[in-house]
Amino acid sequence: MHAYDEDLTQQVMGHLLDRLRLDPPPLGRLGEHEELALALKDAIGTEPRRPADVLRTYTESLEPTVVSCDHPAFLAFIPGAPTKAAALFDMVLSASSLHGVSWLEASGAVAAENQVLSLFADLAGMPQGAGGCFVSGGSAGNLSALVVARDTGRRRLGLAAADPVRIAVSDQVHSSVGNTLRIIGVEPLVVPTSDHRLTGAALAAALDAASSDGGAPVVAVVATAGTTNAGIIDDLGGVAEQTRARDLWLHIDAAYGGAALFVPELRTRLRGIEHADSLVVDPHKWMFAPFDCGALLYREPRLARAVHTQDASYLDAIHGADGDGHEDWNPSDYAYHLTRRPRGLPLWFSLAVHGTDAYRDAVARGAEIARYTARLAEETEGLELLREPELTVVLIRRTGWRPEDYYAWSKRLLASGLAFITPSVWEGETVARLAFLHPGITEETVRSIIASLTQDA
Repeated sequence: MHAYDEDLTQQVMGHLLDRLRLDPPPLGRLGEHEELALALKDAIGTEPRRPADVLRTYTESLEPTVVSCDHPAFLAFIPGAPTKAAALFDMVLSASSLHGVSWLEASGAVAAENQVLSLFADLAGMPQGAGGCFVSGGSAGNLSALVVARDTGRRRLGLAAADPVRIAVSDQVHSSVGNTLRIIGVEPLVVPTSDHRLTGAALAAALDAASSDGGAPVVAVVATAGTTNAGIIDDLGGVAEQTRARDLWLHIDAAYGGAALFVPELRTRLRGIEHADSLVVDPHKWMFAPFDCGALLYREPRLARAVHTQDASYLDAIHGADGDGHEDWNPSDYAYHLTRRPRGLPLWFSLAVHGTDAYRDAVARGAEIARYTARLAEETEGLELLREPELTVVLIRRTGWRPEDYYAWSKRLLASGLAFITPSVWEGETVARLAFLHPGITEETVRSIIASLTQDA
């Protein structure tokens, strides 16, 4: 077994190092159902197989049919672009079998994760003592935070545990928030937006109307710092004024846009984020961490502990049952999870290796290339820039194109290996949507993409 394991380790390490040396990595392609079924036909059976053969199945048949999120021209959805340092340390984390539930089991790992969370809290302007944990991503963070918002609001109003409450959201809020509200049994108070942005004035009008409509009381508000579809930042300052005046919980979903905190010129657009009672940031997006890595912060972590701490006899040991009086920091107390990997460690390693100035410059590059793309679209005949990018999403209309034209263009780009871009819908119309995050994308690649939009199939 030892020789077998050593052989397997060498083979996998060799492939990993080869993959990391590629700059850029292959973009990848869409796999066909039949070819993948054939490749996997005899992969798992009752008898063992040579590691080299199994690895070959992956490298030759599976990996090429996965589109690489870390390719500079992966411009669909919200991409990811982990640093090589973070990717390498993610391997260390996986190989170490760390169980990051509690301080008792993983004090060193939790301390390092908390150092990163403190950095985020400082960048956001949250008070000393703010903290939380790393979760799998924005969806898990939104769910965990809004459960705390719901239960804290009920206690504040003297309501019973099952009494109905509402949470105010905009009509542009991320789909995970709507899903969260369904899961936790909370009705949304949907606030209409102005130019797709939630404003303090609109929120005030909606809350005033809600106070006399006979519905359940509103206990929290969700604002967004960087919508997925267009990168729009809500009026965080105006929203914060309303939540503070009305004693409502303010949750800010900055899963995408939170990285802008590193860049002074972009940080001003997030004014008001310092008033968040809970804040979600996804480092696996614009902070160059591997999947999956979401950061969840609370202004007053004790409120989250009151909701999320799990009680069971076998957990007494991690909750200070020995009576030493020391309050340990257990990540399981701040989200709905129990079992978890300390997924913040690869980010911690990368930040320590590169320094925060490098992160500032890399984040700024995404915004810079988005502005460059916007100007190029404006100057190109037959194209229309639909709005000035606030962060790194650029929306472009090609004159005369129908939805099927955009999808055919997207398929041609991927097949050519130039870029992966998926169309989206803006104000009822299918358009081209480019989301920039990777600092390695070049102006030459952007010019080729824009040129491809002006060419008919």
